[in-house]
Amino acid sequence: MKNNLGILDLLFSLMCLKEKYGVCRLDNAEVIPLWAQNSSFFSITKTSDELSIVCAENDIPSDIKCEKDWRILKVEGPLDFSLIGILSSISTILAQKGISIFAIPTYDTDYILVKNKDIDNTVKSLVEERYEVID
Repeated sequence: MKNNLGILDLLFSLMCLKEKYGVCRLDNAEVIPLWAQNSSFFSITKTSDELSIVCAENDIPSDIKCEKDWRILKVEGPLDFSLIGILSSISTILAQKGISIFAIPTYDTDYILVKNKDIDNTVKSLVEERYEVID
């Protein structure tokens, strides 16, 4: 589709993953635990301050500091590194609706986490802006 400036609008599909996920914080000196690697999606980031892990909430032990009840929307990719503004567009739409996100970029695509309580409003908001959301 062309907008009123004649520039081709690139619309993207997002896949809504079924599971609920948790975002965990461990000490930066911790070794990556085996429980974090059980789910089909997990992300691990280590900094000088922390070891941050995103994984299926069912795999997280009860004694781990974490924020649970997240859902994931995967931008269908792979996305070319030259593409600009995909995450910005999605985050702006959701920010205007008061929906907080946690984003995880990967080599091929972007993953957007939203709280489960916001998933219906998230999908509705993105569909209204001509994104396709696949269950």
